[in-house]
Amino acid sequence: MIPSLIQISIKAVLESFILAAIGYFLVKKNVLKDAGLDALSRMVVELTLPLLIFCQLMQEFRFSAYPDWWIFPLMSIAITVIGTAAGLAAVGFMKRGREYKMQFTSLVAFQNSGYLPLALIVTLLPREQSGQMLIYLFLFLMGFNLVMWSVGSYMLNFSTEKKFEMGTVFSPPVIATLVSLLLVFFGLNSVFPDFVIRPLRMVGNCTLPLAMFVVGGSIAEIRLSRIDKKAMVLLNLVKIVILPSLGICLALFFNIPKLIGLLLVMQLAMPPATSLSVIARHYKKEDILIGQGIFFGHLAALVTLPLFLSLYFALVMIK
Repeated sequence: MIPSLIQISIKAVLESFILAAIGYFLVKKNVLKDAGLDALSRMVVELTLPLLIFCQLMQEFRFSAYPDWWIFPLMSIAITVIGTAAGLAAVGFMKRGREYKMQFTSLVAFQNSGYLPLALIVTLLPREQSGQMLIYLFLFLMGFNLVMWSVGSYMLNFSTEKKFEMGTVFSPPVIATLVSLLLVFFGLNSVFPDFVIRPLRMVGNCTLPLAMFVVGGSIAEIRLSRIDKKAMVLLNLVKIVILPSLGICLALFFNIPKLIGLLLVMQLAMPPATSLSVIARHYKKEDILIGQGIFFGHLAALVTLPLFLSLYFALVMIK
């Protein structure tokens, strides 16, 4: 069981690496240039991701089916708060500028919360558990997307000269989430026929490869001589070692139900969110740490993620 779990976890991480590698080589071969990366990031933020969120909520969520649905968005917010606090505490040891600290903190605060967990859930759990777990993940992402594309966007777009703008918070993904929830709440989701939703969902399903192309392309532009080794070691120590250890302790101490505890540990064990690269490029921000943080975070997660998931399974799931 444990060796199989480790293999599946490694494969799930490698899938994201393969997609990013395509974007990396497209940039290195000058097939995809800087303007092309900007266009792809804009397409993800303003079109494919909002459509993906819209279609998922409209088709898969019902308030009546999950009366305790609000627990999972709150969990996502709590995890973000914990990550932000950990990032601020860690970066306090570095005497760097505000933008540097914001990027470091965002890398700790926001995790690859959707695609990697989705792949892991489908492959790790039997069908009767994976179906329930996917609903939990979906509800979790409702809160995460709101925070990620509002607070996360603002953190990366922050500057001392720039005042707060509502447009930074109400980005297209956030608007798509709010509109979808309102339509579901009033029962208007049934008005949309399948022949309308189906092509929209096809476009939304392009989000993962396009986003990973942007990540890989952004990594291709990183100069290896500029890698901040101290920051990368500290980032990985806090993000994918200390936080998942805390998650396992919380799950055991509070005797959290197995699948909810698995979601908690899984999210805390995830490497930095690939969407951070998309957001940074979308807002024309200098990539000080984002690209290298995502790259080295996912690289280190090839080892740490299988280990922490295996530890949780051994302590809780297979008792």
